[in-house]
Amino acid sequence: MVKPVTKSKPATQAIPAQGAARVVAPSGLTASGYVVARTRATVAAEVTGRVVEVRVEEGQTVQAGQVLATLDNSLATVDARSTQARAVSAQAALNSAQAQYAQAQRDLARSQSLAKTGYISDASLQGAVLKARVAEAQESLSRAQLAAARSDSNRTQVQLSKYEIRAPFAGVVIDKAAQPGEIISPLSAGGGFTRTGICTLVDMDSLEIEVDVNEAYIGRVSAGQKVEAVLDAFPNTVLPARVIATIPTASRDKATVRVRIGFEAKDVRVLPEMAVKVTFLENRP
Repeated sequence: MVKPVTKSKPATQAIPAQGAARVVAPSGLTASGYVVARTRATVAAEVTGRVVEVRVEEGQTVQAGQVLATLDNSLATVDARSTQARAVSAQAALNSAQAQYAQAQRDLARSQSLAKTGYISDASLQGAVLKARVAEAQESLSRAQLAAARSDSNRTQVQLSKYEIRAPFAGVVIDKAAQPGEIISPLSAGGGFTRTGICTLVDMDSLEIEVDVNEAYIGRVSAGQKVEAVLDAFPNTVLPARVIATIPTASRDKATVRVRIGFEAKDVRVLPEMAVKVTFLENRP
């Protein structure tokens, strides 16, 4: 069984994450790991289509909802215009049916008034009643047809909007995968002529550190514990950080537990996948 270190012995080392070099610190528990982005996405299309334009490059900052690329939408545009025209026609039909129904109601009211004084026959009155009922039914039918036409129009408009691929969140483009002329599909077709992604986007505000700590020493790590982080790229700079959480499962192969660590302040030098060494500072009463 491994025992905790004493002041006269070297500090305990954590198992490095992903094969990184082990580091010995003068005091405290140490570990090596990598900077990771909690919010990262390969932005893909919701429809299959040919890329017309890609509006981003690697390293470019984009805002949530910004158009990243456009696909050929010629057929979708025709469909959207057709359903919109049907909705306009259905609205005109409803307007006409409403006018006819209003007129039939006025005619019925007049016939009922005349019938009371005996100026028209019962047959004429029944004819006016029937005409009003037919007009009412036509008005209801036209209203339903308009609702269906509007639903179709809205559906095709939503479908048309999918030919513009937008950023799901604000971030930085770290990889551009598609070029104009290529075919983009939501699902891989299993061949080499279809791509599924436009680019990879990372939220730089979501950067944190992941390290693997030997399970024998995980009891020395707690949420909120202060950490000193040093990037391999900037060995003379210590970045203050804190433990976010301990992932509640261990690796059977490595006998380690993964720990998430958050930076205390944003630093523009920190980039995804950078190697980093951390020292867990001992909590003192």
